[in-house]
Amino acid sequence: MARLQESFLERIDSFCDRAVDVSDALAEHRISVRVVDQVLASGTSVGANVYEADEAMSTADFIKCLCIATKELNEFRFWVRLAGRRGWVAATRLGPLEQEAGEIKKILGTMISRSKRR
Repeated sequence: MARLQESFLERIDSFCDRAVDVSDALAEHRISVRVVDQVLASGTSVGANVYEADEAMSTADFIKCLCIATKELNEFRFWVRLAGRRGWVAATRLGPLEQEAGEIKKILGTMISRSKRR
């Protein structure tokens, strides 16, 4: 039973694609494999957890998956900000991605709050 709108899932797909692109850019600049892996893992985990939430077996499971996705967004934001501060990737490229992470986080927060109230 799908719970989320297809347009939101497409937005998540786009976000994850962009996270992979940043990870690839870091790898091309020979940034530490640890950092590259963290960016890749946290960025794509957002998508995996949102998709898992879409087919959650219960409201509690739905909330749990969205909470994990939110935590992964926070971690991803940390790595993106670090990459920007260090000059590993152009700030003009990272700014819109960090903004998108913030917007998705707000959407997930609203979904979590509304689900908890039910």
